[in-house]
Formats: sequence, structure tokens, C-alpha cells
Amino acid sequence: MCKEIDGVVYDTMNSTIDKKFTYGVPGDPNGYEETLYKTNDGRYFVYTNGGISSKYPFESIFPIAREEVKNWMLSH
Repeated sequence: MCKEIDGVVYDTMNSTIDKKFTYGVPGDPNGYEETLYKTNDGRYFVYTNGGISSKYPFESIFPIAREEVKNWMLSH
């Protein structure tokens, strides 16, 4: 997935996975994934996707500040 946010392009195909959390099993309508990526220029973003009944029924991307990454990981 590729998304431009505030003039910055976040692209899962051209970034590196740092950490991934998966909840549920494939096909679970309540299951979802949250994947932390790091871009080549050092920016972080989270890619989310899940089942139709999950908190992420549609795939999305949101940027996350470097200072917030540790808290994001600890919240899982």
C-alpha cells in the first residue's frame, strides 16, 4: 500500500518492516494486523488491516513519530 500524507509518501513496498503484531487467525472477522515500517529516510509509519468486524476493517497507514515508537510497541 502506498499513501501520501502531508506531502510525504509512505510505501509498504519500499520500506522495511520493524515489528508486526497479529491478532486472531486468517479469515477471523475480528482479527487484525498492525505493522510498523521504517522508510529509507528514517520515518516510521504503521500499516493496519483487518477483518470486517475488527477495529481496522479497511487497510490504512498512519505516520508515527520516532519518539512514539517505543510506547506504541509497549502498548501491544
